[in-house]
Amino acid sequence: MFCALFFSPQIAVHTMTSKLEQLKRYTTVVADTGDLDAIARLQPVDATTNPSLLLKAATFPRYARMMAQIQQDFSGNPQAACEQFAVAVGTEILSLIPGRISTEVDARLSFDEQATYEYALRLIDRYEQQGVDRQRVLIKIAATWEGIQAARRLEKLNIQTNLTLLFSFAQAAACADAGVFLISPFVGRIYDWYKKALDREYVGIEDPGVQSVSRIYRYYKGNDYQTIVMGASFRNLGQIEQLAGCDRLTISPELLEQLSNESAPLERKLQSSGQSEGRAFVDEQSFRWAHNEDAMANEKLAEGIRAFARDQEKLEKLFR
Repeated sequence: MFCALFFSPQIAVHTMTSKLEQLKRYTTVVADTGDLDAIARLQPVDATTNPSLLLKAATFPRYARMMAQIQQDFSGNPQAACEQFAVAVGTEILSLIPGRISTEVDARLSFDEQATYEYALRLIDRYEQQGVDRQRVLIKIAATWEGIQAARRLEKLNIQTNLTLLFSFAQAAACADAGVFLISPFVGRIYDWYKKALDREYVGIEDPGVQSVSRIYRYYKGNDYQTIVMGASFRNLGQIEQLAGCDRLTISPELLEQLSNESAPLERKLQSSGQSEGRAFVDEQSFRWAHNEDAMANEKLAEGIRAFARDQEKLEKLFR
């Protein structure tokens, strides 16, 4: 099963340590892996899935019996079968970790607030039927205006959310205003877009992805928002090092290995104190205009939704 693993920050170390261990002093480190044995071995706190990762999981022999039973139980209803499969996989992962599992709403509902809300309720109900308390589940939702408003309603029911595919400051401001539990700004994908669009390389603090997450982090902390910032999709160590101190960072196994093999001093870059811009007024019109003005965010959000929707459709075909 492919998922993201969350590790708690560590207390100060008294000897020369790797960059990875130094990073854990400031930040909850998240490691991406496709190895269930690694989950048991590394004992992460939390984990996360999405339609693409569930599609990959559906091809694993270990899930063949589970899928056959779900096909039998939900014959003729591939959407319900997919919901049950996501919850079944999530429940299995929860048996290996002490924390939470993130399970994603169908991306095709990204522009339908009510349908997103109802889908989330069904996921929670399915988890509770498996004996899983809602406090151990995060509902992943694409950070569209409709998705954010559905998350606002869910948070009021004590159903906590993880807003994903986040690329613009407008998305981040709206998520904070809605009181969502966690956001996942995509550092690497922002970097990719600017590198291609402007045909130039970015290093250190000049990196647009680094600048985006840094701004969001300062805005949240400076205005006392409780929403967790989890930087995602890194392309190189420089991006990680520039965001040391962020609430959480999700890092590939390859980059984690590099961090563990280097022992140069790693300085905390992001601090919870310091000046920040004031709270932004966020209503639907201002959100849509600000997001529309960000060409990168528009393209990347749409691209991400399309990709997840295609994988959701492929997963449904497996249950027909």
